Amino acid sequence: MPESRPYQPLLLRLLHGLNAAIALLAMGTAFLVYNTYDGRFGKVPVPRIADIIGIHGTFGKLLILGVMPAFALYSFHKGQKRLIQPDSLGKLTQFGKPIWWYSLHRIVNTLMLLSLTFSIASGSMVKEEWLPAGELTHIWYYLHFSGWVILVLCLAMHLLMSTKIGGLPLILSMFDFKKPKEN
Repeated sequence: MPESRPYQPLLLRLLHGLNAAIALLAMGTAFLVYNTYDGRFGKVPVPRIADIIGIHGTFGKLLILGVMPAFALYSFHKGQKRLIQPDSLGKLTQFGKPIWWYSLHRIVNTLMLLSLTFSIASGSMVKEEWLPAGELTHIWYYLHFSGWVILVLCLAMHLLMSTKIGGLPLILSMFDFKKPKEN
């Protein structure tokens, strides 16, 4: 009997890939914005990029006006089984069993979508001139920064859960364009 391998639908792979690529660019430039203008929790010695706030905002706009709404619609409809289920929290009592890991993965997937949405929404309220002027105490900046931190943590958990649930075959299935043969 041939070994089975995971398969991800084409639309999921396309939307997930585009969303992930733009979100990673937004997260990376968010760090550079923080590193350039804030740095309260530490800085990394990297060269300054002149219009890093504008570049970061461009990725945010690409997310909100581009793939994020399509990915969210897909996720909450066709991909709903990959998100939190009515019994997901109850299944977290079955610690260490496969269903516990699947439930945790679904919760993390849902939190990623929500934190990305929160980051985009709060970021749209941040004014570009605040940080260069040293105005670091605006509530919208705090909320946007918090959304970024939560998103980074969720991304780490998403990758760990994906590795735990399906290992390398699951991760590679996002890049595999051959549909497995049905027996």
